[in-house]
Amino acid sequence: MYILRPFRPGDDAGVIAVLDDTFESTWGPQLRPEVLARRRREQPARAYVAEKGAAFVLAVEGEQVLGMVHWAGDFVHALHVVGAAQRRGVGKALLAHAEQAMAAAGETSARLETDTFNTRSRAFYAALGYREVDSYPDLEWESGLTTLLLEKPLS
Repeated sequence: MYILRPFRPGDDAGVIAVLDDTFESTWGPQLRPEVLARRRREQPARAYVAEKGAAFVLAVEGEQVLGMVHWAGDFVHALHVVGAAQRRGVGKALLAHAEQAMAAAGETSARLETDTFNTRSRAFYAALGYREVDSYPDLEWESGLTTLLLEKPLS
């Protein structure tokens, strides 16, 4: 059974492993080999965790990090669950936690992004009440893909 808890010193490697796992399984097949190689060299997950880790909420089972969520204001910047823990309610629990915190802070809606190719995440978010409100070119990975902005009213 997993629990949700704030990020702690020493969680870095576990969170980086989750971010790398989800990147490779989701984005890896979508990117040109040179872009993927550059991302692997630069290891942006390390910098992200070093800069923003204190704001993360984790799902952990024992000492293993299964997933993480990061939000600020009304925007969910990251929701990641390692492949081996998907379809166990981890992502749903993390997102519900973030939404509750946003609502408690006075936010009236939650927003996040996914990409058009990611049909699994689109179905996940739609089932939880998120609707597509905008789309724009994905510029982060030089992919030629399209990013979707999703929004859900908070009650």
